[in-house]
Formats: sequence, structure tokens, C-alpha cells
Amino acid sequence: MTSVIVAEGLGKTYASGLEALKPTDLTINKGEIFALLGPNGAGKTTFISLVCGIVSPTAGKVSVEGFDIVADYRQARNRIGLVPQELTTDAFETVWATTRFSRGLFGKAKDDAYLEQLLKDLSLWDKKTTKIMHLSGGMKRRVLIAKALSHEPDILFLDEPTAGVDVELRRDMWAMVRKLRERGVTIILTTHYIEEAEEMADRVGVIAKGRLILVEDKTTLMKKLGRKTLTLNLQEPLSAVPADLSDYDLTLKAEGQELEYSFDANREETGVPDLLRRLSDAGIGFKDLNTRQSSLEDIFVGLVHEERAA
Repeated sequence: MTSVIVAEGLGKTYASGLEALKPTDLTINKGEIFALLGPNGAGKTTFISLVCGIVSPTAGKVSVEGFDIVADYRQARNRIGLVPQELTTDAFETVWATTRFSRGLFGKAKDDAYLEQLLKDLSLWDKKTTKIMHLSGGMKRRVLIAKALSHEPDILFLDEPTAGVDVELRRDMWAMVRKLRERGVTIILTTHYIEEAEEMADRVGVIAKGRLILVEDKTTLMKKLGRKTLTLNLQEPLSAVPADLSDYDLTLKAEGQELEYSFDANREETGVPDLLRRLSDAGIGFKDLNTRQSSLEDIFVGLVHEERAA
């Protein structure tokens, strides 16, 4: 695989002493969708700001397609499109003017046909002569995406792109992300909508308290860390888990009407048959049962909880 972003010991400590990003090593490959997950204040935006040259690192270095973001800033930055979390736009400009201007900032030749198609893909073409100050929040978000893509970057950063936007924009955006990936564009996104990362991402990074906890292929991560939960709907409620079943990971739910058993689905011996036999021996009957595979959200919450407890 071809590496497009290589961070080596990349870190940021502010004058106040706040270590926003601990020294981080990370390689992102061409054409992949990489999701960076973490709670507010975890360091996601700091990482993006360092790679995009908005913030200067205090440790390590980062290169974009072989160009150092500090020593070769212009070459590196030309390859990046950034959709920031904040809605910062030129309020008095029209959609068309601000998009054309953004393209010109990167020294790209005029290509109105490309920009027209871009605005159509984002459902902005009928708003091209509207001043940005008159647009809704969702439409302003679309303009930010258009500006980020105006110079046809090889790498696109999406910092919380769907936070607070309508369902239609979210659907349009992910359709565009798929098209961009088909063209070979590398996409790095941060999101609180973990189901989107679960659906879209090739690899997932989890960050908490400024430290990159884990980077893993999404399917491998879910296979490695994912657990299953067996839920038994009991015939008669229990007031407590029987003492002779304390060696199982059992939890009572729904006022004693449900018994949950959590187990590693990848182990050869899951313990399920033995648990059911012992429940029968104890005279505990059940009306129904079902199993649920843990989601990426379950894994994420568990990892962050462990990091906070450390």
C-alpha cells in the first residue's frame, strides 16, 4: 500500500502545559477511509490541525505524500481538503464566488464545469447566486464541503462533518464520500455517529486524553474485541443471580425478567451449552432467548472507559 500521511512522534503541548496530543505514530494509506473516534477533547481536532498545518507541532513530524507539513508547507497543503467542525464561511459572498475563490487560492486553473458538477452533487447549484449569510446551517455545511473539494485534493479531512445536520445532507455526504473513494481520494473523518464509521471506514483509530489508544482494521477490530450477549427471557423473575452461577458473567435486567450472559464469540468454548444445562438443573426456565453481537460503539465505549480508568 502507498502511504499518503505519515506521522512520527507527532505531538502538541501548549504554553499552558496542556498536552493536547501525546507523541503519535500513524500511517494512513492511499484511498482508504480512516475514522478517528474519541470523546470531546480527546485530541481529534488537534491531530487534524497538525496534519493540515493549522497548528505547529511541538514534537515529531508529519508528511503528506512525502512532503513535510512544515518544511514543504505549500506542497503538502495543496494536497489536502479540510471541512472544519465550525461553520466559518464568507457570509457576504455568494456560493459560486466563494467556491471559485477557494479553487484559485490553491493556484488551480479555472474549471467552471468541475465546480458546477461539484455544486450539483451537493444540491447547491440552485443556490449558486445566494449569499452565504442567507443559507441554512445545513446548506452552509454543504458550502464548506464544496470549498474543501474545489481544488480537487487527494486527501479530504472531515472533522465532525454530520454533527447537527439534517438526514438528507448526511445521506448526500456519504454518497459523495463513496464516489471520492472510488476516485482514489483518501478520507479521514472524525465522528460521534459511530454507526457511520462502522458502515464507512476501512480502519478505525480510537483516541482518548490525547493518546491514540488503538488503530485497527475495522473488521479485525470487531472480531478481536467484539463480544456476544445472550439474553434469556425468564419464565419467573429472579431477585438475584444464583450463587452457584457466580462463575459466569451474568447480569439481571428488566426487574429480574431477563438474564444476560456476555461471552467471547471467538473462543472455541463459549460456555453457553453448559450455562443452559446448569440453569435447567437449577429449575430456572426461560421463554425465549436471543444473541447480539457487540457493535463498534460497544467496543469504543469500553476502550475509552478503560483509558479513563487508567
